Amino acid sequence: MNYWLMKSEPGVYGIADLQRECETIWDGVRNYQARNYLRQMHQGDLAFFYHSNTNPLGIAGLMRVVKTGIADPTQFEPNNKYYDPKSSIESPRWQTVIVEFVETFSHPILLSTLKEKFNSEELMVVRPGNRLSVLPISEASAKIILAIADIGA
Repeated sequence: MNYWLMKSEPGVYGIADLQRECETIWDGVRNYQARNYLRQMHQGDLAFFYHSNTNPLGIAGLMRVVKTGIADPTQFEPNNKYYDPKSSIESPRWQTVIVEFVETFSHPILLSTLKEKFNSEELMVVRPGNRLSVLPISEASAKIILAIADIGA
């Protein structure tokens, strides 16, 4: 099993939305490195749901990858802000995953806490200027985050 951190703005789509819907397609990623991370995911991988562009910033909960290798449908929708005219159904440029809700943490793990516990080599989200919306997390770092969240490893 691999671990990931996936960012979303809670005003657009937050952990409460995922909890209500139970599962969702993680669409709209338009960065090639983040897309490549999505391509590396496997069914059963765990991902930390990170609330970005809000105050306070931090990990709000946990989700699980339930399906991989999905063509992001928004790339084919001309009226969608994520439309990509260079992509085709025969050769989609953007793939994504479906995730399911696992847990909302009793308290968010703030970015300031993550910066206290990890350096930028251990956890990419604490790197200054890191704006990727999908990031890999080592098993060792994931276990520390789970311990901080008080849900075990």
